[in-house]
Amino acid sequence: MDVTHDKRVIVYPAYIDAKKTIAGGRKITKQKACENPTAVEIVDCCNMALKLQAELEETKAYSRDFLMRGRARVKLFNDAGTPINPAIPNRKILYERVAELCPRHPGRSKKAQVAAAAAKQQAAATSAAAGPSKSSSKSGKKKRK
Repeated sequence: MDVTHDKRVIVYPAYIDAKKTIAGGRKITKQKACENPTAVEIVDCCNMALKLQAELEETKAYSRDFLMRGRARVKLFNDAGTPINPAIPNRKILYERVAELCPRHPGRSKKAQVAAAAAKQQAAATSAAAGPSKSSSKSGKKKRK
């Protein structure tokens, strides 16, 4: 019984999503991650920008985020075991490079990015302006006499 093992690296969008926690599946630091990547963007970045062979699997889902469909299978090494792209020797560097390329993907709309940045700025301004709230009413139980 000879079963060949698929040696390609699997990349789920949750691995490079800045909105996820480490427990939620993020594999890189939040500073290097990008917001809301898709499997299609990951495959396009690998194929075009990084010159790696990547394949989209739309029916698969990450177990920690099963509502987000899709994953990428990326071939990092050739049959001899040497990296196809010498600039990407392991999966961790692959995740970081894909995360920095995804926000520049042509499929992302500029309006969505501008709206997200404005919402983030507005949320920061309202939380800073509100400050600590002071309550004049007493709270707690009344004491028995």
